[in-house]
Amino acid sequence: MKNSIEILRPGAVASHARVALFDFDGTLSLIRSGWEDVMIPMMVEELAALKTGESEAALTEVVKEFVGRLTGKQTIYQMIALCEQIEARGGKPQEPLVYKHRYLDLLLVRIQDRLEDLRSGRVAPDEWLVPGSRGLLEGLKARGFKLFLASGTDEMYVKDEASLLDVTRYFDGGVYGALDDYKSFSKAILIKRLIENAGFRGDEFLGFGDGYVEIENVKQVGGITVGIASDEPACQVVNDWKRERLIKVGADYIVPNFAAYDELFALLFPN
Repeated sequence: MKNSIEILRPGAVASHARVALFDFDGTLSLIRSGWEDVMIPMMVEELAALKTGESEAALTEVVKEFVGRLTGKQTIYQMIALCEQIEARGGKPQEPLVYKHRYLDLLLVRIQDRLEDLRSGRVAPDEWLVPGSRGLLEGLKARGFKLFLASGTDEMYVKDEASLLDVTRYFDGGVYGALDDYKSFSKAILIKRLIENAGFRGDEFLGFGDGYVEIENVKQVGGITVGIASDEPACQVVNDWKRERLIKVGADYIVPNFAAYDELFALLFPN
């Protein structure tokens, strides 16, 4: 199972594809691996403070559901969902941005050593990339693809971390992330712009992601998708929870990592 490719739609080829859209965290980058272990307890603590009598286990299940469902969208949507849960329990939530910044502060504490190791050169960039990522990116560039990186993480962090991982140079289409004005950017908006302004057709899209958002968005326009069900941080076996969600939104292929990128290319580009 280690480097296997699960073929969900035999014959799904990307012969017409010219543009590849990548998610970042969990798809290429492992810098923020474990973010759920920061976000979910923070949210459970907020809900538990309302003293509704619900157990911590019950609240954790509530939070896991909406956090998972919204993974891949901008982080603010998970915070909006938290506010809705607080209101549903009779509480008065703060602005979603307040919770977002609290979460980011907590996450930064967790990943600070990783960032410092990369900045200082103590750790090579590939140590914090999903295995096989660089070979995949270089193979797509060699085939003439235009590459776009779009993340639900704030843009300034995505650009910094993509640079630390030495992958910015592959993304000639640009590196995009979440903005505080969250309604002005999404992966769906980016795809729509590329179709309308850059003249790409829907079937010219190839999408890579570990969350349902980017897979769903690329499938909706008729593209081909590869779901990364990475069991972070080792990314050696498939994460069943991610796999089930990626299958539900129509992923054509599922991989635990990109180590078998040559085999993946043979399936995507048989000619």
